Amino acid sequence: MKVKETLKLLKKNEHLIHIIHYSCENLNDNNDNFSPRVTSIAIIHLNSYTTHSFSMHLVAEEMGISSDNIQDHYNEIEKTMLIQFYEFVKNHNDALWIHWNMQNMNYGFEVFAHRYKVLTKENATTINDTHKFNLSHMILQVYGKHCVNDPKMQNLMELNGGIHRDYLKGAEEVTVFKNKEYVRLHKSTISKVGWFANMYEYLQKGKVKTTRTDWYNKTSRFVEHPYLKLISFLAVVYTLIDLTIKLTNSWG
Repeated sequence: MKVKETLKLLKKNEHLIHIIHYSCENLNDNNDNFSPRVTSIAIIHLNSYTTHSFSMHLVAEEMGISSDNIQDHYNEIEKTMLIQFYEFVKNHNDALWIHWNMQNMNYGFEVFAHRYKVLTKENATTINDTHKFNLSHMILQVYGKHCVNDPKMQNLMELNGGIHRDYLKGAEEVTVFKNKEYVRLHKSTISKVGWFANMYEYLQKGKVKTTRTDWYNKTSRFVEHPYLKLISFLAVVYTLIDLTIKLTNSWG
């Protein structure tokens, strides 16, 4: 589906849109040769702007585990957190999920399903691929893959609203987790998902600010402008009328 069609589909179904992001352990090979555990998940329902949080420190509190002892119960806490997340998924089976590059086993929905199976020995509820929409990919489709330098998320943030005070880079999140600063980690996740919600709105309005934009995409958006379409339509009508008059005169 082309990005223009995708955005129209999302616009018609915004009551179903849930914007999601998560944090995890180090993505590199230093997790005792196991997949990186999920440490927090944040979801915003677009229409109500309600935030739903699934985080280790919140689950630990519910389980009566003190913050000092969280690291001794990581598997138990993560298991409960993912069970809660998939209960949310079951209760919102028609949801449309907007995310930022959550598209494979390195970082994505597949990680949730894998960690859930590892910890519960059961298969997770399936989230239909047709219900997943990569916000980063859509922005690059509209504005060009070279519209900002890497790291794209951070550079786009600086151009569109600024860096949130709670924002942490990926490497910083890993350090914060190691330092057991679980609240700070989750606040970073929430700040990113909130920014994604704003960026979705900017994208729908064609107001995303970039460092540079491909001329092809810029021209395409210009051509699609409603005023230009009206002018083009009137020009066609005028041409047809003028041609009709000339033909009539020539026959007369």
